[in-house]
Order: sequence, then C-alpha cells, then structure tokens
Amino acid sequence: MPEQLQLERHNLAHSSVEANIETDAFEQSHAGRIDESVRNASDAESHQNNPDEIPRQPIRAAVAKAAQLARGAEAHARERQHAKGKNTARERLDLLFDTGTFQEVGRFAGGDINQGVAGCAVITGFGEVYGRNVGVYAQDFSVKGGTLGKAEGEKICHLMDMAMSLKVPVVALIDSGGARIQEGVSALSQYGRIFKKTCEASGLIPQLSLILGPCAGGAVYCPALTDVIIMTKEHSNMFVTGPDVVKAATGEVISMDELGGGFVHNAVSGVAHYLGEDEADAIDYARTILAYLPSSCDAQPPAFAYAATRGEREMASRLADIVPENDRQPYDMLEVIRCIADYGEFVQVQELYAASAVVGFACIGGHPVGIVANQPNVLAGILDVNSSEKVARFVRLCDAFNLPVITLVDTPGYKPGSDQEHAGIIRRGAKVIYAYANAQVPLITVVLRKAFGGAYIVMGSKAIGADVNLAWPSSQIAVLGAQGAVNIIHRKDLQKAKERGQDVEALRSRLIAEYESTTVNANLSLEIGQIDAMIDPGQTREAIEDSLRLLASKKRVARGIKHHGNQPM
Repeated sequence: MPEQLQLERHNLAHSSVEANIETDAFEQSHAGRIDESVRNASDAESHQNNPDEIPRQPIRAAVAKAAQLARGAEAHARERQHAKGKNTARERLDLLFDTGTFQEVGRFAGGDINQGVAGCAVITGFGEVYGRNVGVYAQDFSVKGGTLGKAEGEKICHLMDMAMSLKVPVVALIDSGGARIQEGVSALSQYGRIFKKTCEASGLIPQLSLILGPCAGGAVYCPALTDVIIMTKEHSNMFVTGPDVVKAATGEVISMDELGGGFVHNAVSGVAHYLGEDEADAIDYARTILAYLPSSCDAQPPAFAYAATRGEREMASRLADIVPENDRQPYDMLEVIRCIADYGEFVQVQELYAASAVVGFACIGGHPVGIVANQPNVLAGILDVNSSEKVARFVRLCDAFNLPVITLVDTPGYKPGSDQEHAGIIRRGAKVIYAYANAQVPLITVVLRKAFGGAYIVMGSKAIGADVNLAWPSSQIAVLGAQGAVNIIHRKDLQKAKERGQDVEALRSRLIAEYESTTVNANLSLEIGQIDAMIDPGQTREAIEDSLRLLASKKRVARGIKHHGNQPM
C-alpha cells in the first residue's frame, strides 16, 4: 500500500460502543452525552435548591435505559467473544474505520428496550477508511449466534440501499450461525433479498466480505457474490453443508477446517482472496484494498503524491538482470513487479491459489493499477483452468472500477493434458478472452520473454483489444516454441536424417536456431503492428508511465442495444 496510507492502527482493546450510543442519544434528545443523563435526572430539584443555576435539558428515562442496555450488551459480547479469541463486532468496526468516524444506523432496530433487548444480531452504519465513506454491516455472534432473521435482513438491505444511493463501498463482517431456525422461511427469504441487493450493487460499488467466524448453508452465497473475500487462519469457516451433514450423507469424517477453513478456500478452492494471520491482519488487508479502489464505478481511483527516488530508478534499471536469457530458466515475476511499482509495493490477490498467474494492485506514478502476470517460477507460467479464472475475474474487477490493467507476459501457452481438457480448459480458458475483450479501461501489455500460441492472444494482445503493446528485444512471440515447431514442421527431415545415420540433434539445433531467428522473435509482430515498440528492459516502468498518461482520457463506449453478453461460466 502507498506509504502515505500507512496510518496508525486502531487500539484493539478500544471499543466505540459508548461513542456510538452517545451519538444515538444526541439524535433522540439533543442533550449531548448520555452518560450525563443519570447525573441530570434530578435537574429540577437542583434548580430549586439553587435558583441562579441554569438547568440543563433533562434526558428521558427511556434514553438512559437504552444507553445502559447498550453498555451491557457490549460487555456481554466481550465476555463471549474474547473467550473464543475473537473480537466483538464493535471492536472490529474500530479496526476497520478511521478513529471516531463510525456512525451507526438503526442502533436499536429489532430490539425491545422495555423488555431489556438492546438490538438485533447485526450492526449497520457508515464510517471513513482513509478519509472516504464506507458502509458496513457486522454480524454480532453474541446475539442469538449472529443468526439472520427478519430484523437483521431488513437492516442489511436498508444499509445496502443507502450505500448504492450514496455510491460508497460496502464491507460485510461475517460471523453468523446462519438463518434463524425459529423464523423459518421468513429468515430464508431475507437471504434472497440480500442476494438480490448484492447483485444490484455488483459493479456499481466495491463489495468486500470478511469471514471472521462461521458462514454456512445459504449464507455462503452472500460473500460469494462480492468482489473480494477475506478469511483468517483461525475461526473462519465457509461451507454449504457442515461436517455433520457430510458424515450423515457420505460417511466421510472431516473437520470444519479441512472442509471449509481459511487455508482450504485460499489455496484449494479459490473461493477466498486473502488469508489473514488474525482478525487485525484481515481487516487491515480490507482497508488496503479499499485504498486502491474508487468509491463507485462513476468515480476514478484515488491518486497519491509520488516522486521517484534514486533508489527506485536504480531498481527499474535492474530488470534486465532479473529475467534470464535462457527461456527455460525460471525467475520470480514478483521481483519484476517490484521494480515497476511505486515504492516496490504490490498487494497480491489470491496469492495462494493458481500460483502460475499473479494478480494484484500497485501504483505507478501515484495512480492505482491492476497488474496481471504469468509466474515463471510456477509451472513455467503456464495457463490452466484455475489460473485462467483467476486472471479473468481480476480483469473484470479492474474494468468495473476504472483501474488500468498492466499485463506482463511470459508464458509457454495453455497447459496440455486430458486432466485439463476434462476440467473444461476450453470453457474456463475462454473467460480470459471475454474479460480482456470486453474491458474498456486502459490496457497495457509488455511481453518480457515468451508468448506462445493461444496464451499470447488471450494475455492482453493487440488483437483482443489492448491499447499499447510493448516487447523486450529478447522476447519470443509465435504460434509454438521453436523446439516444438521444428519437431512438427521438419518431422520428415529429421526422420530421413536418422535413417541416413546423420547427426539428428545437430540438425535439430540448426533448424531451431533458424526458426528462432526468422519466426519466433518479435520482429514479425512489430512489422504487422501487433507490437507498438521494442523497449529496453530498464525502460519498462517509464514506458508504462508514458502509456498511462497517453490513455488517461480514454472513455467508455456504449456497445449496441443488447441486454448483456453470454459469457462462458
């Protein structure tokens, strides 16, 4: 995250409940602080004893009772949550928002003050993250296990309607036992309403979900519909059917963590996008992601003050030394990205999943961008079913919220094999094509070393819609790698040489060298206009900055009258 955004973290032990209740009391009674209500209860009598004293406005007894209920509810929440090693819902809000900025909506909705019920099992409201407004709903597990009923559903839907009207992001803090069984179908219907609101908000405002406790059954589809899902190593669980149901239905014995823990969904299923060490780390990641995104699709991402230092210029010049000349030798693409990004800072998304592709956020010249890259350190940077979906989803996110996409290409192609074909590489690989072909944000692509076959086309090629395409002098662009192409094109020549007793390997090496010099290099792509310029590796950052300035005024264009495309799912 940019240095200027490295603000102090909130004190975990601090709770905002009293400040929140004071705000509610002020709105109800216009009398300042609720804590003073008890002292002011006998104002009239005090005034009689001292006629010269100006009386303060009395606080209604109901307000004082509400304040006391709220304090008791938070004390109860701390007792229950801290025993499990978890924060209360309000402590989580303290971590999420800038200090003192949270304004609660509907504090006592769903409660019964006269009967001693302080509210329902969800907290809703708005606060600031790095000075920008963000909506939140936080489930409170200390109230009826955080279950969702009619009151909770109505509060969440109202919050989302407000967020869409105000065009601000929504963060969901999930910690719930699911639908409230006692309310039956009424509770299930609330999930349907939330699903619809989440779909309405998709692409309009950023939506982040933090799984900080259980999330089971139909409840899992609330976060599944959002842009980013964040989990923690402990306490986070997501599954449609729990371990008991799995055992009853299949006989399989499995723990909650093995079935749907944070690591499983980050590294295996790809459902989640970040695995936090703890709640504080997870919430800090959410704040970081929000810092790169605009408040809505109508806004531009925030810009930050930036001045390149001598050290960063030297880092940019190191690029040529990072990427080996031998196209079969691996290297870490993250080192390349750090040489390009402001301050070397890169925020990865889905770091543990489909690691042959790298996606995430960075700033270049003070402007947030999305970066998509192949990772030669993992399977040579090959595209498979999982990495294809990872790339496609991220490009769509960037396009929805006006972030330019920088694509760094070094891939031998799509992964071959029956397992990939049977897993749907055709259908799932096509998602990358759909994402790039429909993107209308600035698209800048740099071919670092090799780009072969269909993978070259789908990874932000000029033909698929990229605005600026650059290549390093050592880059190789072709339908197939030299060795594979020679084995096919000169199959008969190699066979004849073998029959004559000639040195087949020497002939193959000569043919490979000829193919590389005439076909595999980027000259043909330059000549037909598929590559705009050949750049020195040390100029990569500068060339990307220049391209971003050139494309800064790029506008979206309405495309026909169709309702929507039918992308491969």
